[in-house]
Amino acid sequence: MAENSLSTVDPEIAELIKAEERRQADTIKLIPSENYVSRAVLEATGTVLTNKYSEGYPGRRYYEGQQVIDQIETLAIERAKALFGVRHANVQPYSGSPANLAVYLAFVNPGDTVMGMGLPFGGHLTHGWSVSITGKWFNPVRYGVRRDTGRIDMDEVRDLAREHRPKLIFAGGTAIPRTIDFPAFAEIAREVGAVLVADIAHIAGLVVGGAHPTPVGHADVISTTTHKTLRGPRGAMVLADSDEHAAALNKAVFPGLQGGPHNHTTAAIAVALKEAATEEFRAYAHQVVANAKVLAEELLARGFDLVSGGTDNHLILIDLTSKGVAGKPAAQALDRAGLEANYNTVPFDPRKPFDPSGLRIGTPSVTSRGMREAEMRQIAAWMDEVVTALAKGDAEETIARVHREVSALTAQFPTPGLDG
Repeated sequence: MAENSLSTVDPEIAELIKAEERRQADTIKLIPSENYVSRAVLEATGTVLTNKYSEGYPGRRYYEGQQVIDQIETLAIERAKALFGVRHANVQPYSGSPANLAVYLAFVNPGDTVMGMGLPFGGHLTHGWSVSITGKWFNPVRYGVRRDTGRIDMDEVRDLAREHRPKLIFAGGTAIPRTIDFPAFAEIAREVGAVLVADIAHIAGLVVGGAHPTPVGHADVISTTTHKTLRGPRGAMVLADSDEHAAALNKAVFPGLQGGPHNHTTAAIAVALKEAATEEFRAYAHQVVANAKVLAEELLARGFDLVSGGTDNHLILIDLTSKGVAGKPAAQALDRAGLEANYNTVPFDPRKPFDPSGLRIGTPSVTSRGMREAEMRQIAAWMDEVVTALAKGDAEETIARVHREVSALTAQFPTPGLDG
């Protein structure tokens, strides 16, 4: 009923949501962990499914009235299994960090040794970083990248694994612009008797779209978010082939860490997985990588220093040291110009994490809007103009002009979920 609509009940929140819709439509989203979901995913997220509690798993619930919910979760599970090519899938984790915590609960005890990529080198907080519970409750060993190449040092990974004999090894991260060598990680994990976890939160959409090698057949466990390149809601999954691993993961997710799943999110995950099984999605995944490569090449040509010298996936990590600008003021200036990025630590960064030397950008969102190589060249030009003006200390006029030009460009590209 109209009297119960959001705009009537809470006009303040309604207007803020509309303002965010306008902002997302009017800006070029370059944050690599963000994307646009379809209208179908948005519709599934905002449904009466949020009214229902469903502790347990399909066919084994602690609440009655699960006739419909069981069908929805089963669809999500079966679609995940088919899409990724695995035997088991749990679609209940609330997001990526809880999914990774479930992996810890399933396979290690407090005090056990675990290994992951150090956060300053591109890893994730939950791979054993000091401020995370995973770095406080477990004994973390961290690997990094080579100073000369900016790529993961697999010799270091092997040497550390042999020395410390971790029970868990994480492969993956949040700022890795190069292909992850899952077979090499698997060989090391087998040698030391570790469970190998492939955290593909950033690249899951590329993996199922055939634009990045799959960890299936190499990793014992796969964790992933369902947003980012996969273009689903804010949720997560843990995947496995082994019955033993799957049973441990299910027990860890519920009742180990969570209560009832968010059924509206489960439905939206199912929708996103159906979309990801299409040829259209495969084309999108490959275009994400093609766009990132062109954007990286154009930035290199304009004198930007890219960690590892480029990209193989959706993500570009920029070291702005040579430009005479730090990452935080650069990100803030770009944001005012309508180019949304995030400041980020780069390997061997001498600056502090909240004021680092780098920028992290990516191409999933712009690709979802239909932008291609020509637009990537224009984006690189705008970034160069803003950063150069900022270094000279007089950027406001440039920022205002670029924002007008960005608005003119975004008006030509529909906003997924909002415009159709």
